[in-house]
Amino acid sequence: MASSDFAVIADGLVKQYDDRRVVDGVDLAVPGGAIYGVLGPNGAGKTTTLRMILGIIEPDAGTRSLLGAHHPRDAGDRVGYLPEERGLYPSMKARDAVAFMGALRGLDWQTGRARAAEMMEAAGLGHAVDEKIRKLSKGMAQLVQLLGALVHHPDLLVLDEPFSGLDPVNQERLEALILAERDRGATILFSTHVMQHAQRLCDRLAIIAGGKRRFEGTVEEARAMLPQQVQYVPNNADIHLAQMLPPSALPQGEGWRFELPKEGIETLLKRLVDAGYGIKGLSIERPGLHEAFVRIVGQAAAPPAPTPAPEHRA
Repeated sequence: MASSDFAVIADGLVKQYDDRRVVDGVDLAVPGGAIYGVLGPNGAGKTTTLRMILGIIEPDAGTRSLLGAHHPRDAGDRVGYLPEERGLYPSMKARDAVAFMGALRGLDWQTGRARAAEMMEAAGLGHAVDEKIRKLSKGMAQLVQLLGALVHHPDLLVLDEPFSGLDPVNQERLEALILAERDRGATILFSTHVMQHAQRLCDRLAIIAGGKRRFEGTVEEARAMLPQQVQYVPNNADIHLAQMLPPSALPQGEGWRFELPKEGIETLLKRLVDAGYGIKGLSIERPGLHEAFVRIVGQAAAPPAPTPAPEHRA
């Protein structure tokens, strides 16, 4: 893809605080019109990376462009941002809070108030249009702040841990809003450490651990890094069954779970049937994004292998 096809490009971003390198050479390329997730454990450097991309803080090294602008603030009016630290004026009415956030991005006040009422109604918050922020639940206030990031119809929406603190109902509402923005043509870049949302929403994703990017690609490409898993339930079982299964086999419920053998499953199944164990249940599936994430982050956290000591010759 040409560089003009990307809404966000980050090249070798570095940020260091005292003697700790929080972000260490991160590269990102977010295609226009995509939902792109930045995944990682707490403290991985996700928030710092997003803030550098947005121009809130300056990188110590590396470059970034935002909607074609090499100075992120030049594209500020085309961006909607939901920070990790939520914050609204408690005494402001919900509709006015949404309009106010739009005004900060260049949207006129009356248009903002009209859009706010429409958006709140569509998001299931129509009853709270004239409620003061202090009277709203935490989840409702968070959705109001999200609508404030959307009200000026941004080309790029950046959400930092948007699902944090939301109950399941409001999580579903947020997912619906994100999908609607993508369908409108916006690009969505969000960070999270919750894999379920990323697996359902993301067109592409990056995994960051220890300040470094450890993976970039689609959800399916991440899942494909792990072997498929076989769930096998025999008709009959005895203490000798485990000896016939692959070394990775672990008991699970009435059956066993193990990695799909490299040569396939047919030969193993024939041996099991011939030995009288039979097949009561069988499924083969690819591990989910959560398992892939754990493997990738775990590999990043593992200490490097020790360097062998040089041999001494007499």
